[in-house]
Amino acid sequence: MPKVGMEPIRRSALVEATIHEIGARGTLDVTVSQIARRAGVSSALAHHYFGSKEQIFAAAMRHILTLYGAEVRGALIMAKTPRERVEAIIRASFGPAQFRTEMVSAWLNFYVQAQKSDEARRLLHIYQRRLRSNLHHALRQVLPVHASDLTRGLAAMIDGLYIRQALRIDPIEPERAIEVLMHYLEISLKAEAGQ
Repeated sequence: MPKVGMEPIRRSALVEATIHEIGARGTLDVTVSQIARRAGVSSALAHHYFGSKEQIFAAAMRHILTLYGAEVRGALIMAKTPRERVEAIIRASFGPAQFRTEMVSAWLNFYVQAQKSDEARRLLHIYQRRLRSNLHHALRQVLPVHASDLTRGLAAMIDGLYIRQALRIDPIEPERAIEVLMHYLEISLKAEAGQ
């Protein structure tokens, strides 16, 4: 007889194991058996809880997005000005929980998964829409003329730094990534003020 209350614990363990396996291998080419082994459960139980490997991947992506959303909301609560809101979003994007190796690898692989999975595509669309919306809301208050351009630029730079990190091309420390983005923001604000 199954232990009552174990399902949420095992689901969580499988989601974390999925993120770790993707990170360790740098690819979505992992098996349910490998994920289950890392989580300390059987493959049959993993299939019972999620149905398929794609559903486990989708659950892992939802988990990552939930963590990211919580970090952004927490950072935004502390922000008092529009510029501080932009900085809060940037800092949350490169926080220790988000910018660790396995999470970066998982993000990149979920972009790949979105090319063939409607669920992954939908989740990434939600992430991109929220990121741009949060950035644009703050930026249009300090940079009304070019807020859309700067929003696209910052969002692209965030994604680009993740891609470079996942590919191990000129890896960057989280604080340095934040500095780079803040420098880009500063230059853009000065250019706007000079017009």
